[in-house]
Amino acid sequence: MTGPRFDFDKPGKYIGQPTKRGDTKRLLRGRGKYVDDLTLPRMLHAAFLRSPVAHGKILSIDITEAKKVNGVIRIFKGSDFIDVVKPYVGVLSHLAGLRSPPQMPIAIDRVLWQGEPVAMVVATSRAIAEDAVSLIEMDLEELPAATNMETALDKEEPIIHSEYDSNLSWERTVDVGDVEEVYKRDDVTIVEKQFRFGRHTGVPLEARSIIANYDPSENQLDVYYSGQAPHMMQNIYSKHLNIPEENVRVISQDVGGAFGIKIHTYGDEFAATAVAKIMERPIKFIADRYESFMTDIHARDHVVNGKMAVSKDGKILAIEFSDITGIGPFSMYPRTSAIEANQILNLTGGPYVVPNYRANSRVVFQNKNMMCQYRAVGHPVAMAICDGLVEEAAAAINMDSVELRKLNLIKDNAYPTTTASGLKLDDLSHHKAINKLVEMMDYEKLKDENNKLRNEGVHRGIGFVSMIEITNPSPAFYGVGGAHIASQDGATIRLGAGGGIHVSSSVTEQGQGTNAILAQIAADVFGVNIDMVQVTTGDTKTTPYGGGAWASRGAGIGGEAVYLAAEALKDQVLDIASVMLQSKPEDLNISDGNVVDIGSDDNRISLSDLARTVYYRGNELPSDMPLELIATRHYRVTDMPFVFTNAAMAAHIELDVETGIIKVLNFWAVEDCGRVINPMLVDEQIRGGVVQGIGSALYEECLYSDEGQLLNVTLADYLVPMAAEMPEIHVAHIETPTKTSVLGAKGAGEAGTGGAPAAIINAVNNALRPLGVTNFQIPMTPNRMLETLKAANFK
Repeated sequence: MTGPRFDFDKPGKYIGQPTKRGDTKRLLRGRGKYVDDLTLPRMLHAAFLRSPVAHGKILSIDITEAKKVNGVIRIFKGSDFIDVVKPYVGVLSHLAGLRSPPQMPIAIDRVLWQGEPVAMVVATSRAIAEDAVSLIEMDLEELPAATNMETALDKEEPIIHSEYDSNLSWERTVDVGDVEEVYKRDDVTIVEKQFRFGRHTGVPLEARSIIANYDPSENQLDVYYSGQAPHMMQNIYSKHLNIPEENVRVISQDVGGAFGIKIHTYGDEFAATAVAKIMERPIKFIADRYESFMTDIHARDHVVNGKMAVSKDGKILAIEFSDITGIGPFSMYPRTSAIEANQILNLTGGPYVVPNYRANSRVVFQNKNMMCQYRAVGHPVAMAICDGLVEEAAAAINMDSVELRKLNLIKDNAYPTTTASGLKLDDLSHHKAINKLVEMMDYEKLKDENNKLRNEGVHRGIGFVSMIEITNPSPAFYGVGGAHIASQDGATIRLGAGGGIHVSSSVTEQGQGTNAILAQIAADVFGVNIDMVQVTTGDTKTTPYGGGAWASRGAGIGGEAVYLAAEALKDQVLDIASVMLQSKPEDLNISDGNVVDIGSDDNRISLSDLARTVYYRGNELPSDMPLELIATRHYRVTDMPFVFTNAAMAAHIELDVETGIIKVLNFWAVEDCGRVINPMLVDEQIRGGVVQGIGSALYEECLYSDEGQLLNVTLADYLVPMAAEMPEIHVAHIETPTKTSVLGAKGAGEAGTGGAPAAIINAVNNALRPLGVTNFQIPMTPNRMLETLKAANFK
């Protein structure tokens, strides 16, 4: 990779012009005084003053004492960005009726959530900047806050945005068939439950971080960014900082975890890039863990009232639910905060034949940190609603829940088909998956053991989920709504003079193994050892245009582009080789870095010799022969809006009724993600997703006071699953290749997170139900379990 032209920390002549010939001092931009450019570091560091309250009017911000701190260069307020940053609005046109006001990087006259940036200190070190932040005096008039999403639409609640008539951001209803007619029948059983899902966040190992530098001589902005979608951010910085898109370079390599957290526009990061342009200096900002908990997007704060009607023989006749979710004071830009609710409406009941379906979701503003897409967007909620009701319905009619699932799951030979909510499905295998699952876990034996142990006072439960997962999205996902978010990806592959190949891809690496998958595909298709493949990702200057990493698309879309580019490069090589060897292209192949005759291992010419002939001795080849040894291909899904993965999962838990502690004993997952390219990486993706799902089910929750104060902002208070809590996670596969691509690969990165919470909820309730109680609130903490068990019947 060719790095930016600047050396971040090297002192030098970098600000303005000499005041006179030979002067070694420069006028420090924005401060009005001279500094010695031989001692001042080039890169500056940012720290932010953040709102201590959920809602307030800014009366004054006094920076007098903060400016006096040695090493402070400049302090910015929200008003300083008005002429620099074009406001941004988190709406998409295909989410009809979605509304959200314009946002700016830093609050200007009002703060709308605890943690919102209010002022930015730029200094020679992060420590100095933080010291200065502590000296800023801010006078706030605290205002009434709307913090409870369940009452946010009540007339008595304060309306956060005066230009609107309520705190409603978006609402949608899906109504298919006639659920009311089903409810009138005498031969149906109806079950109803309320589901409560705790707000939580992604906790990547590497916090959000950014380094931005602006070169005014070329109107060039270079940004190192710990994120998922470099080309998306290139467009955003261009649009809102008024810089041509070709003059914005975004570099995102080896990101230390992302999980969807790092695919959004954050005010502090935007401020850093804007200040780089203002000051013409590199600006560095790294969020600390405290800031991460307060400002990284949260997700899945939902209250759902669900209902299912089944016939006496177990047929699902109707599903109905109402959902309310609070997203913070704005819809997140550019992907919006309504996608999660929309996914829940679309996905609930997706694996099953559901003739009658009615669902409503309301998305409301509130004075808390913003919510948006996090790994498996909407899936954990949607799967928990449907499969939780499936378990309740099975219990109500005294039917095994596995048998009820088999009765209602879409048949494996019924594809293509369309769900009640309108999703188009193809190439799925629900019945094969659940059959393999029950065999793999020895379900009948496990049930018998649980029954025997219950008589001995040991309370264990088994929970299932059958699920679908959105992967490989087409342009119908975001592009249709007006967002400049690519659903296609590109790959460029070139043959080097040494016989190796270099792959440049628009997908990005967050630790999920994307680069290894791309190298494997390129090596296999082109015909070289994987050691001869180099991969570059995450740089808008050196990679083709594409979407990056989101929605489990690395192998299915990015990998397909690599496959097509490798095939095209191979055709170029064989065309040239056929001339050099006086053969036909169709009679030649590439194997282990050499051109060979098909059906023979005899080497005719090595790739290095061929490449050197082309590059250095082209005069030996016909003058009219194309000499390209580089190919670029792009790929997008065109036949379907999405490519779906399916899975069947089960959890086995033990509940200690004395302490309320839940231990996950075993977890099983059978996944159909199409063609499995790298089994080890796929299995670990699923296991990693399951771990995050266990976290949301049992441990993780962002706790707020009634006043909108986040109460747990450290890893001492916000619990994540550790190695000691993890069960053995058994993974198996069904392979049903998607017909939308040559590789046949679907995504696998989010299924574990999407399905594990439902499996654990159902397992816990399987243990509770014999005691006459159930609980459908997550996380299922010991205190919540003990509260539930107060009504239990232990006889």
